[in-house]
Amino acid sequence: MSDVGAPVRRQGPRAPGTIMAASHAGRRAFSLPALDVPDAPVPAAFARATPPPLPEVGEVDIVRHYTRLSQQNYGLDTGFYPLGSCSMKYNPKVAETVATAPGFARLHPLQPDATAQGTLELLWRLEEALCAITGMARATVQPPAGACGEMTGLLIMRAAHAAAGRDRRTVLIPDSAHGTNPASVHLGGYDAVAVPSGSDGSVDVDALERMVDERVAGLMLTNPNTLGLFERDIARIAAAVHAVGGYVYYDGANLNAIMGRTRPGDMGFDIVHINTHKTFATPHGGGGPGAGPVGVVEELVPFLPVPRVERDGDRFVLVDDVKTSIGRVHGFHGNVGILVRAYVYLLLHGRDGLREVSDRAVLNANYLAALVREAFPLAFPETAPMHEFVATAAPLESETGVRALDIAKRVIDLGFHPSTVYFPLVVDEAMMVEPTETESKTTLDAFAAALLQAAKEAATEPDLLHAAPVTTPVGRLDEARAARHLVLHW
Repeated sequence: MSDVGAPVRRQGPRAPGTIMAASHAGRRAFSLPALDVPDAPVPAAFARATPPPLPEVGEVDIVRHYTRLSQQNYGLDTGFYPLGSCSMKYNPKVAETVATAPGFARLHPLQPDATAQGTLELLWRLEEALCAITGMARATVQPPAGACGEMTGLLIMRAAHAAAGRDRRTVLIPDSAHGTNPASVHLGGYDAVAVPSGSDGSVDVDALERMVDERVAGLMLTNPNTLGLFERDIARIAAAVHAVGGYVYYDGANLNAIMGRTRPGDMGFDIVHINTHKTFATPHGGGGPGAGPVGVVEELVPFLPVPRVERDGDRFVLVDDVKTSIGRVHGFHGNVGILVRAYVYLLLHGRDGLREVSDRAVLNANYLAALVREAFPLAFPETAPMHEFVATAAPLESETGVRALDIAKRVIDLGFHPSTVYFPLVVDEAMMVEPTETESKTTLDAFAAALLQAAKEAATEPDLLHAAPVTTPVGRLDEARAARHLVLHW
């Protein structure tokens, strides 16, 4: 078993379940002195008829329960996270330190602008940096997540078409696209139409050119695409969409692969959203705060959300009187604490450092792919991957009956978080791996060894993989049932 990974393990005796299972009537986690003022009971109209169903536990019960849960958790600070399409890169602690400085952490959004000049300047400089990286004219940092950034970009697209008197109905999306793309298209008021991939995993440009017409509002595309392959015909793709008056939207999910090498604006994209957690190492959040800035070309600047931070001499002011704007997409200026972290990452890396980030991300992915390709061949071997690769367990499954899911569960027992499996949907038994630039050769070698060990075991002990994982607090779950029948309460 590898000592490089950080598998989730049970520590101490098995927990009784939820904190409610540890409840005992009359037990308390506090002790208060006798009341030395007149008792003031809650008025009958507001008093509960029955006590709230809260656990009755002691302090030690609470501490042990939640500490035990935290020890069973898995995160970037505990181990390698090779989830493809997720860019699970380490979050540098220097950015955390700066974001928690009192000048940022204690700032109130309703303070007068004159007392928040430092933060406004940071947001202005962040916008400038994002535009330099993407090749856009202006940007908004309001969207609180990548998915919201997608919706914002589509609303800008819709507003621009409406202002020009164009009635557009559809947005084209590659068949390998992220699931948020069609969802965002729907929220933007359009119909999503899939564009097929060619035999090489890239967009079938001939098919695309047959599909574009006066109903098309635009195309959403990631480059490198969701298969980790660079779309070499991007200029022809953009020209086809522009020829019918459509806009080309860049899903910034894979921007981490091209910083300093090329820019979406130079490829012909008109709208770009950026996932700061995937590119600039801000926390993923797990449902918590995020940031999905959106940049646009000059033609679309009038439709950006307000307010916007503008520089007026040596002062920074907010401008919100823009009649063509789509309005606000989030309160105030977005999640400023996350934006501070992104700016620190940008500032400390600089232009050359960001280019090295992308170079190392691509190097790590290709190195790891080469280590495991005999057991898990690339889905599209004729094209070198960029920052992530999609392998397939289909040959292994046909020979041994062991599927990609079994491999994923087995590597947990071998000390690692598994890769993404069964995505993109266009690849049979897909295994999508993205090591990011933050992982060392030692970690990559150890993860490759775990995958190769699992492949050997598939031929000799397939039942071992079918039963995995066996070292975790709970065994294999019925994930399909869990997805279809959610139970989110005790």
